[in-house]
Amino acid sequence: MARLLITGPDGQQERELQAHNSLGRHPENSIQLLDRIVSKQHCFVDLRGNRWVLRDLGSLNGTYINDQRVNGEQLLNHGDQISLGNTRAVFHDVADGRGVGASFVPPQPVFPPMSAGASSTPFSPAPPTAPSVQALGAPPRPPLGAGPVSGMTPTPAPPQAQRPNIVRNVTIGGAMMESHVRTKIAAELQQFLPEKSVTDVEVLRRDYEKLRIAYELQRAVGSELDLDILLEKILERSFDLLSADRGVILLLEEGELKARCSRARRAGPEELVVSRAVVGQVMKEKVAVLSSDAKVDPRFSESKSIIMTGIRSSMAVPLLHKQELLGIMMVDSQNPNAFGEKDLQLFTNIANQAALNIANAALALRIEREALARVRFQRLLSPAIAELVVSGKVEVKQGGEPRPTTMLFSDIRGFTSRSETMPAEEIVAMLNDYFERMVEIVFRHEGTLDKFVGDEIMALFGAPVSHPDDALRAVRVSLEMLEALRVFNEEREARGQPTFEIGIGVNTGEVVAGYIGSSKAMQYTVIGAPVNLAARLCSAAKGMQIIISESTWQAVRDHFEVRELEAIKPKGIAQPVRVFEVLGAR
Repeated sequence: MARLLITGPDGQQERELQAHNSLGRHPENSIQLLDRIVSKQHCFVDLRGNRWVLRDLGSLNGTYINDQRVNGEQLLNHGDQISLGNTRAVFHDVADGRGVGASFVPPQPVFPPMSAGASSTPFSPAPPTAPSVQALGAPPRPPLGAGPVSGMTPTPAPPQAQRPNIVRNVTIGGAMMESHVRTKIAAELQQFLPEKSVTDVEVLRRDYEKLRIAYELQRAVGSELDLDILLEKILERSFDLLSADRGVILLLEEGELKARCSRARRAGPEELVVSRAVVGQVMKEKVAVLSSDAKVDPRFSESKSIIMTGIRSSMAVPLLHKQELLGIMMVDSQNPNAFGEKDLQLFTNIANQAALNIANAALALRIEREALARVRFQRLLSPAIAELVVSGKVEVKQGGEPRPTTMLFSDIRGFTSRSETMPAEEIVAMLNDYFERMVEIVFRHEGTLDKFVGDEIMALFGAPVSHPDDALRAVRVSLEMLEALRVFNEEREARGQPTFEIGIGVNTGEVVAGYIGSSKAMQYTVIGAPVNLAARLCSAAKGMQIIISESTWQAVRDHFEVRELEAIKPKGIAQPVRVFEVLGAR
């Protein structure tokens, strides 16, 4: 009998193996793993003859046996350690002659508690939501340099074949750390004197070094715009140029430093404790700092993390782009004299070029996001209003906000019966031509297209952008829609095609406007009783008739000829409602 002793984010479990076993995140697997970075169907464990075989199914994050990535299939032996995402398992085979006895120790939890009495503020890696554009449905790439969350050390990620060793725990030192700043230099922009102005050989040497670093780093990163990959390449190149044991890149996100990429020269469960005092000085003064573990400088009397972890020498430099602090790069070494002032200058040059690359990646991402947003909003808003929303001059709030808005509903009379006698292709062509003309009118008056529902159009005036004459605009649009439909019908009649009529309902009132829906499908719309009344008025309107509510009439009465109709009692509304037919402009 064989079994797996599994420890994962959802706790521990012991599962007896069948002849065929599938492991993954999806509930249809014979062994479900509630681990967000495990694939839906991650691997198979099968009995072939008298041996057990593990087969990886092309999972994004891989399957590891004894810290070695499985490429295809691999035989399992008693006691093998299996890693899938944040989940660990021990393979146990009774047929191997070494059954589970009193001496057997199950795998340790992957969430060990922090050391007692440790005073540290954790850095947690930022989620990769937006740094890179992934294919839809692709599982997220696990963040590098994963830091702990409140009160816990992070789940160690499995080592990856031919990838840099990852520092698995990045924290900021607190009251148990002391460090001494040996050297600090002011960050400087990458500026170069004209050739005629260079008279000092040392200046020439420094300029050459800046250019060399820029060339080396640019050659390493190329045109990479995926932020996670870019940071990894930057840190990898830094290790090539410096004799560092470990390194980390911390980026400022929402005013807080986040560990986004880390690396260790040696394999093993490394921990990097960053001096709070050093980080604070780098951020406050925007200087590059070379420090060691001597208890000399009273400004760092509350820091002990360098001594606590045996670090002897470290460098921290700001990532500055046009004097804006993007984050911090830090490397350290067990050697007390690993770095000198020249190394600090070299590391500063690396950081200057790295900051430029990071800023370029962020700019490319922002441009891509704005382009996608512009396309999305231009489907709902006029081009001028869409540009205001994309540029941030007009805020569209998620979750909704109360707004006075005028709603316009229009639909084709008798469309259902008409569609039963027309070919589907002809119906689609007719609707597309009709919608194109109607939406152009809505956008011309800076209205918002809320949605199409079959043959119905719902348009908004006052959300997300309001005007003092929104009700007036809505009624003008209604009249222009009827006129545009008359022209459209003349064209169709000339081609021997059937004509049709529409009815329009308009109401004004306070509604809740914003993005509403699920986390996977959000839509800008409005909800509230005034919306329902506008829809009811549309249903009550006859062909080529515009019916407006009393609230809309009060706002437009001086601009249009109307006649009051008999009050109606729409479904779902207790009291009869005064309604008016719009006859034309005054």
